[in-house]
Amino acid sequence: MRRGTNLLAVGGFNQAVVLDLIRRAPDGLSRVELARASGLSPQTIGNVVRRLLDDEVVLETGKQVNGRGKPRTILRLDPRGGYAIGVHLDPALISFVLTDLDGAVVARRIHRTPVAVSPTQVLDAIEQAIESLLAEASATLEVPRERVLGVGIAAPGPIDRERGVVDDPPLLRGWSEVPLRDDLARRLGMPVVLEKDVTAAAAAELWGQTGHDGDDFAFFYYGSGVGLGIVLDHAVVRGASANPGDIGHTIVRDSSEGGVPCGCGRTGCLGEQTSPLRLVQRAAGGKRDSGGAAAAGGAEPLGAAPAGPALDDPRELFDSFGALADRAEAGEPVAVALIEALADDVATALVRFADLLDVDRIVCGGPFWQPVERLLLERVERAVRTSPALVTPHPVRIVSSAAGADVTAVGAACQVLDALYSPRPANLLLAAQA
Repeated sequence: MRRGTNLLAVGGFNQAVVLDLIRRAPDGLSRVELARASGLSPQTIGNVVRRLLDDEVVLETGKQVNGRGKPRTILRLDPRGGYAIGVHLDPALISFVLTDLDGAVVARRIHRTPVAVSPTQVLDAIEQAIESLLAEASATLEVPRERVLGVGIAAPGPIDRERGVVDDPPLLRGWSEVPLRDDLARRLGMPVVLEKDVTAAAAAELWGQTGHDGDDFAFFYYGSGVGLGIVLDHAVVRGASANPGDIGHTIVRDSSEGGVPCGCGRTGCLGEQTSPLRLVQRAAGGKRDSGGAAAAGGAEPLGAAPAGPALDDPRELFDSFGALADRAEAGEPVAVALIEALADDVATALVRFADLLDVDRIVCGGPFWQPVERLLLERVERAVRTSPALVTPHPVRIVSSAAGADVTAVGAACQVLDALYSPRPANLLLAAQA
């Protein structure tokens, strides 16, 4: 539990501590309870609460009687006190959400990512979509633009978080040294923060936790690529350059088990084994793939998943992957075998991550997770639970993200809320040096 300080120089930190405590208490807290939980004096609590009430980010919501004393006034977060926009840039889809101060989605949009265009043209599309979302929210939800605190962008890595730059992600062609953060901030006239997609997804789960369930967990991200978000001691792990979680070259099959060659020169890498593009192409070809997916020359190709140049369009890939999941659910042998091999490869990787990080929960999500969730979740959970390679002294739960398809965009929005309202002890050092 973070505790505050009574020094006037760090009032902003104290305000963040108090607001964070209120936000994580579903039933609200009184001033007395806030003082006890934060370590702040009653006078400091009174001053901080007064500022939060004046800023309309908390509400007084009735009285609580505890024994003989004076009834205590309960304070709760006012979700309408502020809003944030989250954008998830994936090679296949761009998701937009508007969240309230509690991180709940109040409006959303999904657009297909423009194909074979410059980053500037993608930025044009993002800007237009955000302006349209803001106009809609103002007209139908009475969300004034001045209450929107900023925009968070979740993008594939590698990124330079300090400079706000996207630097040549493997699946975004032509995105070399793109100043995404500053360019979008200039266009919109509001603060913008940039985060790696897997980190944003983990942050979305963390933001919604109220108890110890959010202290230590990992987030398995399944999009056009794979990644791992990490939360330890109730904090998102960002590493030295804000680019953690590159797990694509974790080996999950050797050649004797049907591992396929990877561009790195090795065989059986997780990213290649689980690649939506590879799976769709193997399904379309009806050939035996590395995971024992189908009889060579046997089953008929899946007509909804054509192989070849058309799949260079990541938008078509997303639709074809969904069709593959539908065919597997219908029992088509090629599709079933591919999905079963996918589940086994994911489970093998998750066991290694659980052992490495000593987490008791792994959350799964991302754009390509939702189409196969109904087929993968139970099988992956069972494979992890029964794996002889799992050596943790506790069970490991495998669950799907509570935020669903919006998880990464919500996480991007939460970066805005977190930057403004979450207590950061490191800021105390910066204040002392100023």
